[in-house]
This record gives sequence, structure tokens and C-alpha cells, in this order.
Amino acid sequence: MPFHDDHPGWTRRGYLPHCDHPSLVQAVTFRLADSMPQERRDEWEHIILIEDDVERIKQLESWLDKGAGSCMLRNPEVARIVQDALLHFDRKRYHLIAWCVMPNHVHALFEVLSGHVLGRIIHSWKTFTAREINKLCGRAGSLWQADYFDRFMRNEEHLGNEATYIEGNPVSAGLVSSAAEWEFSSAGFRASGS
Repeated sequence: MPFHDDHPGWTRRGYLPHCDHPSLVQAVTFRLADSMPQERRDEWEHIILIEDDVERIKQLESWLDKGAGSCMLRNPEVARIVQDALLHFDRKRYHLIAWCVMPNHVHALFEVLSGHVLGRIIHSWKTFTAREINKLCGRAGSLWQADYFDRFMRNEEHLGNEATYIEGNPVSAGLVSSAAEWEFSSAGFRASGS
């Protein structure tokens, strides 16, 4: 899996910078529109823009793990829509390495394949799942926060740490005692033999 020391393809959609380049291994987090309390939004945006503040990033992740908002993804039918969307173009548009559908946010770790663009992949996931979830739940309107957070993997150690974090997120959030118990993750997917 290739890693890059030079980082071409920096763009900005909304308020976050994105590094969008084929063959980069990316960790992406996107969340439900109501998952972050409004009073924390300015602070959250500031934390993400200053990525080297590890303690504040951990604080942000713990806020998300507390389950603010509707937590629509806690519904197994809704979580399955998201997981199926992540798996649908695996090995065609991207190589999916690890993922986890949490109650109010989603993590995905993947390599963008040549000829495809990170932003379009995320847009595809969010558009399809929003339409299907809104249909299932008899609702209308925005489901996902407009932007997403991405981080490219700098080396094999960074990749391994990120995969461990993603698969362990349900455990660290106190939702299960082992990663394999969480059905809507790569760990749970492997454990079920799917």
C-alpha cells in the first residue's frame, strides 16, 4: 500500500481541508447532522483544523462517543444501510481496510483507487444512505453533517494504529466488551464470517 511524503491534491470543501489524491490511504469520519451539540461546534471545528492537539482531538472523539443527537445509526436496519453502502464499491473504487458504524458517526479506512476521487466517494456514501435512511424512517431533510474529516496515513504504523482505533471504537465507547461483538464494523463483519 503506497504512502506519500509529498501531499498533492489539497482542497477545501466547507470549512475543512482535504487531501484528495488516488492511492492515498485515508481515514474518514463523517457524522449525523445532529451529533455535535451546537454550543460545541465552533470548538469542534477549531480542534480539527489544529490536528496536532492530540488531547483535544481525543476530547472531541469522546464527545461523539457519548452519543449526542438522535443516534439513528443505533437502529440495526439503518446501520446495515450504511455498512452495505461502504462495502458496495469495495475493490472497485477503493480498497476498504477497516470501518465502524457508530450510533451517530461512521469511520472508514480505505485506499482510494486510481481514477476515483475521495470527495466523490464520500458524497456517494452520504447521498445514497441519506435517501435510503430517510425513506426507511419516513423522514425528510439533512441526515449527515455537510463536511467530513479525513486524515491520510503516513506510514504502516499510523495505518495499524488507525485500524485498531476504528475497530475498537465501540469498546472504548462502552457499547460492547470486544470489537468482534459490534456487528456493524470490520471486526464484527469478519467475526460473523460475512
